[in-house]
Amino acid sequence: MVLLLSALPAIGGVGDPPLPRSPDRPHVLLILLDDLGYGDLGCFNPDARTRTPHIDRLAAEGIRFTDAHAPGSVCVPSRYGLLTGRYPWRAELSWTERAVIEPGRKTIASILQEAGYATSLVGKWHQGFDGGIDFASDAPLSGGPVDRGFDAFFGMHASLDIPPYFFIRGNRAVAAPSGTIADHVSPEPWTRIQGAFWRGGPISPDFRMAEVLPRFADEAVSELTRRAESAADRPFFLELALTAPHTPWLPSPRFETDGPTGLYGAFVANVDAEVGRVLDALDRLGLRDSTLVVLASDNGPVWYPKDVDRTEHRAAGPFRGMKGDAWEGGHRIPLIVRWPGIAPAGTSCDALCCFTDLMATLAALVRLDLPDDAGEDSVNLLPLWRGEVPERPIRESLVVQSSSGVLAVRQGDWVLIPSLGSGGFSDPRRVPPEPGGPTGQLYDLSTDPGQQHNRFLDRPDVVARLSSLLDRLRQDGRSRPRE
Repeated sequence: MVLLLSALPAIGGVGDPPLPRSPDRPHVLLILLDDLGYGDLGCFNPDARTRTPHIDRLAAEGIRFTDAHAPGSVCVPSRYGLLTGRYPWRAELSWTERAVIEPGRKTIASILQEAGYATSLVGKWHQGFDGGIDFASDAPLSGGPVDRGFDAFFGMHASLDIPPYFFIRGNRAVAAPSGTIADHVSPEPWTRIQGAFWRGGPISPDFRMAEVLPRFADEAVSELTRRAESAADRPFFLELALTAPHTPWLPSPRFETDGPTGLYGAFVANVDAEVGRVLDALDRLGLRDSTLVVLASDNGPVWYPKDVDRTEHRAAGPFRGMKGDAWEGGHRIPLIVRWPGIAPAGTSCDALCCFTDLMATLAALVRLDLPDDAGEDSVNLLPLWRGEVPERPIRESLVVQSSSGVLAVRQGDWVLIPSLGSGGFSDPRRVPPEPGGPTGQLYDLSTDPGQQHNRFLDRPDVVARLSSLLDRLRQDGRSRPRE
């Protein structure tokens, strides 16, 4: 059964009419996938052994960004940066204890809300609630999406392998997690954090793991259907934050699990099909030409070297590492922008960009000036989305946080990781320096995108320059120039 999102309250001041939609104020649909690798999409990796025809079609109708990055290589920091336009390492991200987005901080939802957009989130939140994860299912949950710029929310508090398992509508639990589900792991060849893995814990009676992915797609389609009825009067922003292909990998039986990538490939195909269903709804409802669609993954995939050897599939594409890592495979993400009549279809862009840039870009879209205390690490990518070629790079540097807090700093083609090892999930995670050896890692991505040749010792000038840049960005508290 498809359940509609709860009714949205009026936006604006008391008694103020909503601002009308116009051709230069498109609807915005943000589709955020969870743990999808750069190399999982055929449009980014011609050698992919996974199949994603619907997302590939979206790319053919828009712009592929080939040097796009999440600001963190795991879920919570990545999503914080996406929503706030601020590097996550500037914030306290104890999401199990509190809401990590500070009260009053602007988000991409709140700036669009200020501009008259109806804002909705369907899917995964993972930014915490006031009071942490000791949820009172019979009381309002504060500090969540509806307190951070979203008019409506239907989803869950975190990933699909983190209890308690229950749905939230608005700021209340749909049903209390009154039951219990046991731990579940997949047999070899998958590791504990792959396959049909979830952690045991409380679960609500209406929550079924295998039904969450299609349920969120259903909710998104319902929201689009409702929005189509008032599309001429008011623009909307819908973020669909799917929980997949993050674990547990639970593909519908109609997707084959005996292909080269097994269970994972089947689940990626399932995710692609659900994305296709949402995109088809835009077409059916007559919203396609008036909707700006942005699709991205939140970080790299969970895909080990042994998985590459066994399947001949590179889920992270040509990049080293995977989810959690300071290496490129941890945070280099697929990013697609389709803007009918504006973004040139079937093109690609190799400009450096980051999740944090959605804040400044969407603010520019609605002609809103960001205050100095918002979007501190966000730059306006609107010229790139329009297919323009600026004389100078729009984003000149980037700092990315690994799962263990290691910061990788990028400027131009050079990237500095001020420690040895992945800093994340890949082995070796940390390597002690040897006498006379490098204490960090320096790579030239123009000649070494796979980060195999550490230039730390032979380019001390670049090490010094990037170290100084990182120190300055830390001290300044921002990378976006003040107005």
